Amino acid sequence: MSDLVKLPKSAVFGAANGVMFMTFFGALWASIGIVGSHKLGAPWLLVLSGIVTLVLLIGAITLFGKARNMNNAVTPEGKEHWKKINKKFGLIFGLEGVAIFIASIICNLINHFEIFFPIMAIIVGIHFFPLAQLFRENFYYGTGVVLCILGIITFFLPMDATIGGVSLIATSTFIGFGSALTLWMTGLRIWVTILKQLK
Repeated sequence: MSDLVKLPKSAVFGAANGVMFMTFFGALWASIGIVGSHKLGAPWLLVLSGIVTLVLLIGAITLFGKARNMNNAVTPEGKEHWKKINKKFGLIFGLEGVAIFIASIICNLINHFEIFFPIMAIIVGIHFFPLAQLFRENFYYGTGVVLCILGIITFFLPMDATIGGVSLIATSTFIGFGSALTLWMTGLRIWVTILKQLK
């Protein structure tokens, strides 16, 4: 994220959006894990998920506030640079959405929707690779690799399991919480990195 130093206002806005994305989609994955766990660990898993979501949401809002208070002066070259980045980001995000949509249709057509979540995790993981190059953030490669590995492992897990007398959907629980933790850690990393650069 070397460009953050050159264009702090645009970069901090971008980082705030990144934290917001990680917060929202992390919460979405956590909900998949909570539903799959069939009240195992209730209500603490829900409480913990809520706390993490709230903390990261505060982090995103904080970064938005810092960005608004920054000098608005940006060179024409800088504006063009970030315009191109935003276009490429939109394209990557759009392709990810289309791929997930197609995967959901195919899984439904073949009557194997149980494999949708691991496939979705792999698609989300793959989309982090071009993002790593786009934003020059090597940490995104790690996020992508972890999500892909989680998705692959899930294919080999039993569909159902019993823990502590509670029957749960093992695949949904594993991929849900695993993906949520990965995205939340990525959001935290973005937040902390930007705060350090703003000091």
